Amino acid sequence: MVFFFNRVNLFIFFHLLVATPIFPESSFSSNAISTTKFLDLAKDPRLFDWMVGIRRKIHENPELGYEEFETSQLIRVELDKLGISYKYPVAVTGVIGFIGTGLPPFVALRADMDALPMQEMVEWEHKSKVPGKMHACGHDAHVAMLLGAAKILKEHENEIRGTVVLVFQPAEEGGAGARKILDAGVLENISAIFGLHITPTFPIGEVGSRAGPIFAGSGFFEATINGRGGHAAIPQHSIDPILAASNVIVSLQHIVSREANPLDSQVVTVGKFQGGGAFNVIPDSVTIGGTFRAFSRESFMQLRHRIEQVITGQAAVQRCNATVNFLDEEKPFFPPTVNNGDLHEFFQSVAGSLIGGDKVKDLQPLMGSEDFAFYQEVFPGYFFLLGMEDASVERLELPHSPYYKINEDVLPYGAALHASLATRYLLKLNQDLPVVERKHHDEL
Repeated sequence: MVFFFNRVNLFIFFHLLVATPIFPESSFSSNAISTTKFLDLAKDPRLFDWMVGIRRKIHENPELGYEEFETSQLIRVELDKLGISYKYPVAVTGVIGFIGTGLPPFVALRADMDALPMQEMVEWEHKSKVPGKMHACGHDAHVAMLLGAAKILKEHENEIRGTVVLVFQPAEEGGAGARKILDAGVLENISAIFGLHITPTFPIGEVGSRAGPIFAGSGFFEATINGRGGHAAIPQHSIDPILAASNVIVSLQHIVSREANPLDSQVVTVGKFQGGGAFNVIPDSVTIGGTFRAFSRESFMQLRHRIEQVITGQAAVQRCNATVNFLDEEKPFFPPTVNNGDLHEFFQSVAGSLIGGDKVKDLQPLMGSEDFAFYQEVFPGYFFLLGMEDASVERLELPHSPYYKINEDVLPYGAALHASLATRYLLKLNQDLPVVERKHHDEL
């Protein structure tokens, strides 16, 4: 359902939004303010420089999933300075903050915190100080933007009609941190959750998303194919697992090309093949591994079922036996990221009013995965991409590159979008729902 404010409600709400300044002698806090002005607040040099400083501190000290102790401490120090209450620890290093009344309705904003196990190759003043670890996916910026939004929201806390929940989440990069946050039971009674990811594929200040599936569900597999080793010159006395593994890999590709609906995008990729160490020796075993992706849980589970069948069956044809491990503990399954349809229309309205309707783009589904999907399986959720490309300055590398860089001019856009989505959605909920007596057990 498309959400529109009527003129009367707009006038009343924005007339009441009188800011209490974050900054002393603030020139923008003396007048009534609307959420459409949040971008101006976020671009104020004092708030912008503050976000940049936080982002650079996190970038210099990258931490992997469930190891984000210093990052979490930095977040808590800033929340303490702002007078924002929070719960910690959640899912090892996670922090859950609260701004507003502490009562329903609740809307959540999420930022991931973890880095990647790779060496940064960008030479600059704030390069990673930790060998073999790097923020190469923008999570340092995500944290800075959510803290920027928190600062804006705290300034307007008296006007927030409900509670904004800040989710600083660990371990997005394969660790299913979102699932652990949910398992901790700290996100009860959430009406909606919003998340974003910066991207160099859109110009600075543009956003892209869609209703329905936006990212694929993903899983991993590893298989050991056992034969009998021997001399390469007399293969008749061996059972060759390399030949069996080769047939397995070719047959796995037939699952998508000959069994899947061509209109239902799916991927099976083998990216690991380990076997043998000599030119003239047939090894006893071979290990292969890969990933598989689909846009629905049904297609995903069918892929998983057929992958195991094909591996064990093709190995048997070559007189080998095979075991298949889907690595459920080490690399848990990520469900498809599916945006709520009503939230999509709401997002288009809010983003359009903030940055202009011409900068709100439709996005085709992507085969990447995002553990934000775990939240969407529990309550309505919406995820979008935020552009940071400025072709006049430089071409930015894609995420997970050792040369990955961030255009820090994107930070105000993320902060303003977070703050606008939260405040506008709480207003929408208050308009849509009848007034009821609030009970203590309704609290988060």
